[in-house]
Amino acid sequence: MKKIQIGIMGSADDLKYEDDVAKFAKKLGKLIAKSGNILVYGAEKEYSSLSTNAAIEAQKNGGITVGITGGKSKKTWGEFKPDIIIPSGLEIGGGREFTLVLSCDVIIAIGGGSGTLTEMAIAYQSGIPIITVSNFKGWAKKVSNTYIDDRKRLKCIEVTTPEEALNTAIKITKI
Repeated sequence: MKKIQIGIMGSADDLKYEDDVAKFAKKLGKLIAKSGNILVYGAEKEYSSLSTNAAIEAQKNGGITVGITGGKSKKTWGEFKPDIIIPSGLEIGGGREFTLVLSCDVIIAIGGGSGTLTEMAIAYQSGIPIITVSNFKGWAKKVSNTYIDDRKRLKCIEVTTPEEALNTAIKITKI
């Protein structure tokens, strides 16, 4: 049986997110690992992010992590190294997001600034299901339970707990 490639998209440290949203991301990472599925995220080079927190926790719990980097380097933030590193050859904010999102069967957005919004828009245009966590500030909350545009191609599915996010991802993903 194929493992689901679950993308975690979310705020970077420079958005100064709260501890409760970081705890949410970490719990989600752990749950993804325990489910036997794969966590895919944007492996940053300069700083941490909610998705990095989720990936660290997934790896600590025996999960497989795939980090998509910008540029040609496999260098990632801090000491943490994902199990698989894929250099996109593209810059962050300039195309890396396409490789990241298209590597996922489903994405889960937590918080988020402009990068997360870009990733959700790519998923929307590509028909990749979008799950949005609505209990934290950011783009995920703003688009929860709605559509990215008036074409109404794909509704962003609102969740509020890590368990609900994972269960919804598994339920809606068609492999």
